[in-house]
Amino acid sequence: MDVYVMPGTSFWYLSQLFSIPLRLIMDSNRDVDSQYLAIGQRLRVPGYVTVNYQIQNGDSLWLIAQRNNLPVESLFLVNSNVNPNALQVGQTIRIPRRVTWRIVNGKQNYDYQSLMNDLWSLIAVYPFMRMTNTGDSVLGNNIPELLVGNGAKRVHYNASFHANEWITTPILMTFVNDYLLSLTNQNSIRGLSTFPYYLQAMLSVVPMVNPDGVDLVINGAPENAPWRDQVVQWNNGSTDFSNWKANINGVDLNDQFPAKWEEERDRNPKTPGPRDYGGEAPLTEPEAIAIAQLTRRRDYARVLAFHTQGQVIYWGFQNMEPPESEILVNEFSRVSGYEPVQTLDSYAGYKDWFIQDWRRPGFTVELGLGENPLPLSQFDEIYEDALGIFLAGLYM
Repeated sequence: MDVYVMPGTSFWYLSQLFSIPLRLIMDSNRDVDSQYLAIGQRLRVPGYVTVNYQIQNGDSLWLIAQRNNLPVESLFLVNSNVNPNALQVGQTIRIPRRVTWRIVNGKQNYDYQSLMNDLWSLIAVYPFMRMTNTGDSVLGNNIPELLVGNGAKRVHYNASFHANEWITTPILMTFVNDYLLSLTNQNSIRGLSTFPYYLQAMLSVVPMVNPDGVDLVINGAPENAPWRDQVVQWNNGSTDFSNWKANINGVDLNDQFPAKWEEERDRNPKTPGPRDYGGEAPLTEPEAIAIAQLTRRRDYARVLAFHTQGQVIYWGFQNMEPPESEILVNEFSRVSGYEPVQTLDSYAGYKDWFIQDWRRPGFTVELGLGENPLPLSQFDEIYEDALGIFLAGLYM
């Protein structure tokens, strides 16, 4: 929500007036020098929106504030161009509303456009959350990263490496939304106060690693797409892409990392297709390159890649994982009921590469049970299981 500086306005004043932690006010206005605020300058208050209201006969800002259980000063701050002593019937003013509801609606076919619509809506309400572009997909879709928090501990979550596992994206986005809600409303999640996590950790989230593949699974190949005939051919002539895991080039992005890549290639398909083809070399696909470059740049303390299905958590790679990994996975298992599995006869995955190159904790979390793509009827159950993992990744 935009407010406008009046005499006496400061970040601390806004924090007290709107009951928002000062750190969130500061981080929502990173481009502002708090020591030199100018009258009329625009500032952002997170966790609020404004709604329009038409002045009725007998209205005053004081009466409107009383009816809406608001301090009248908040009306002055969002209506800097309104003369409170000269209100006109029919005149439109803005009234602050604290956001206490989810913006993200995860229970839908959650394609790339759904993701981007939600991201822009979240950024508008929670400007302390930053969004960066990690790179572009094969078809030129931006692959966004979200950053929440200021702490020294850098934690990374990602989803939808595999196209038909797209339900992981709205699950992860729902957690992001709930985390933001708890920060601005100063509410707990499962009895845990989240603001200390914001101060201690920087959460990096890439909610959709494979946007082209997700759109292919959910929406099919557009009739006029120049690549339509090719992907249909790779899909054994079918226009049903529900079993498609790869990116639009027919490359499995989670077989693209230089962690025993050659051994994984030896036993997998040698040509593009719906799944398991790891490309002609590691890190050839723009989506995998983007995630690898981001990981090198951020230098994460731990990474969690969310997939479906199996209700298991893979946490080792060639005995290169540190002792901390077992402590973490046991906590993830405790809060979710998922089974921890140290080793898997599979290589070239993102968490394999992270463990190999950094010798830090990396996890592949297989959400839910059944056949991919998992149905939206499982959404609530999967989210409740995953919520404990999302939280433990921050507090451990």
